[in-house]
Amino acid sequence: MRSRFKLSLSDMLRQHRRWERTLAKAVKVTRKALVSASSVPVTVKPRSATKLEEVKAFGSNPGHLRMLRYVPADLPKKSPLVVVLHGCHQTAEAYDQGSGWSTLARERGFAVVYAEQKRSNNPNLCFNWFRPSNVARDRGEVMSIRQMVAKMATAHGIDRKRVFVTGLSAGGAMTAAMLATYPDVFRAGGIIAGLPYGAARDVHRALAAMKNAPERTREEWGNLVRAASPVKRDFPSVSIWHGTKDHTVSISNANALLQQWLDVHGLESGAYTQNEVDGHVRRVWKDASGKVAVELYLVEGMGHGTPLKPRPASRAKADTPGPYMLDAGISSSSHLATAWGLKKPAALLSALRQAAE
Repeated sequence: MRSRFKLSLSDMLRQHRRWERTLAKAVKVTRKALVSASSVPVTVKPRSATKLEEVKAFGSNPGHLRMLRYVPADLPKKSPLVVVLHGCHQTAEAYDQGSGWSTLARERGFAVVYAEQKRSNNPNLCFNWFRPSNVARDRGEVMSIRQMVAKMATAHGIDRKRVFVTGLSAGGAMTAAMLATYPDVFRAGGIIAGLPYGAARDVHRALAAMKNAPERTREEWGNLVRAASPVKRDFPSVSIWHGTKDHTVSISNANALLQQWLDVHGLESGAYTQNEVDGHVRRVWKDASGKVAVELYLVEGMGHGTPLKPRPASRAKADTPGPYMLDAGISSSSHLATAWGLKKPAALLSALRQAAE
């Protein structure tokens, strides 16, 4: 058993090195300032080069993460906030370019904050979702991300009742951790190619979980969330996204996530409605009030990454394909923003109509 884990780790490291080479090529083509293999920190560029700006001081930062934000000009008080968590071998800027969250923020009127991992914490830039010290309430990386939310609330007067979180892969697993440890902070979350909270407690079990989610009953999965914070009711709604051809994080993790959050919300597995969105299956579970509590998107034929739907070249750049950012004909960012009520303000819609006439 021990030798099999070693082989798995070796295989994954080789795969990581291949993606690093691919990402390096993408950086050269796009001329974006990403973290290099030598771990040189990203410098803050003028607004014309990057939409994100770093915030140096935002609390005790026990997880030693970087905070980057995008706040549209003249953002009104009581605007929503979206927290975004990148995947392994990515930076905040790379993920923003691919997912288009800052573009959506400008168009729809909300703020965005990115937590960014450092190589000194994880050489592959993965959030440490598998280390208990980093996913326990008021400790480690989850505490750092919570402090970023508090900083945004103080500095920009965001609406604390409309704070959302989403992430890919390791960032997806960390999204699950944020929803479990701080259900009183987040209204909803989007977990993309992620793993359930409590799926692993060390790197070896993390690699095993990525290949196949641990076998637990739905109640056991739910108990992990219920034990993570003092909150016992009003849990956030959860949107789960997974590619059917994901060979990096097994789709069994999407099912484990589903069972975990259905149990937390007290919903039956078979009590869903199903429809098709942009050619992909969407299943919806509603609570007693009729609100969507849990939803699952199965992105047909997609591998490991965030599903995108690139816009026409004439429009603002968003959903830009790249490493782990995959053109699947469906935009997870746009669908999540709409589901969370982050829609174009009436004044902006009027201006767009006038411009089109």
